[in-house]
Amino acid sequence: MSLIKQILQGDQLTLARIITQVENDTAEGHRALDELFPYTGRAHIIGITGPSGAGKSTLVNSLVKLLRERTKETRIGVIAVDPTSPFTGGALLGDRVRMRDISNDEQVFVRSMATRGALGGLTRTVPAVVQVMDAAGYDPILVETVGAGQAEVEIASLAHTTLVVEAPGLGDDVQAIKAGILEIADILVVNKADWLGADGVVQILRSMLELGYSQKLNGSSSLEPANWIPPIIPTVATEEKGIQELIDAIVKHKLFIRKNGDWLKRDRKRLETWLEQLFENELRSHWRNASAHENYANIINLMVSRKISPYLAVKKLIKD
Repeated sequence: MSLIKQILQGDQLTLARIITQVENDTAEGHRALDELFPYTGRAHIIGITGPSGAGKSTLVNSLVKLLRERTKETRIGVIAVDPTSPFTGGALLGDRVRMRDISNDEQVFVRSMATRGALGGLTRTVPAVVQVMDAAGYDPILVETVGAGQAEVEIASLAHTTLVVEAPGLGDDVQAIKAGILEIADILVVNKADWLGADGVVQILRSMLELGYSQKLNGSSSLEPANWIPPIIPTVATEEKGIQELIDAIVKHKLFIRKNGDWLKRDRKRLETWLEQLFENELRSHWRNASAHENYANIINLMVSRKISPYLAVKKLIKD
């Protein structure tokens, strides 16, 4: 039986092997993606982002447990992006430790991935790994970002439904409104809702939402009914409190974007973003291979001596 058929039938060992090839950007990984791509586009991709310490991994653990209880036949994929180890270049696997409850479930596939220096909370091979899991029949697929803080907006171009997780006591009560992190939320989660200050976080988020959705929130019908208002869901992930309500909100959002056509728009945007990334990487690689190293070094020397500006240097490199 071919490796592709094994993946399509859900063989986890083969899936893990191919994902490793995809992560390492090998020719075998590329060939596998070529063959698997026609079988993709079915999974609901759920992004989970937010600052470190908000309890994202524990939330994912509880989410998957209750999703599996709801539908026993559901096969769930989890991609947990961990910080890169400065010694080995691999993931520190902190998320896998917090997800050990679901790691033993045969219907759940958890994959930790290192950022490998990538910014934005993801690594550049995450979209490809999502496609492999999708082809293998995992639906939904949960993608947890690394938790770097305010710059994690890449997940919005990957996920159908984006959860932004906040929590009290992180030292910055307005973390959510910075650098677009609030704008990417389809669902706002206030985890550790039993902590002091949780009500204040909910109120701040509600106030920020009212700035953009004031008419809708105040009961006016002047806004189009197609507008989705991000709900605010308080949770205590360690005790699985609020998780059922969160699952209900996720399902509701999935049905909403299916009905209004946003599902296909987000799928198109995801593929477009992925194509642009691959195209840029290929062009950069091709340029470096084609450009003489000596010529490049000479251009750098001219810049250092302030004989040409970086703008002129780029034009000269492209011309040469």
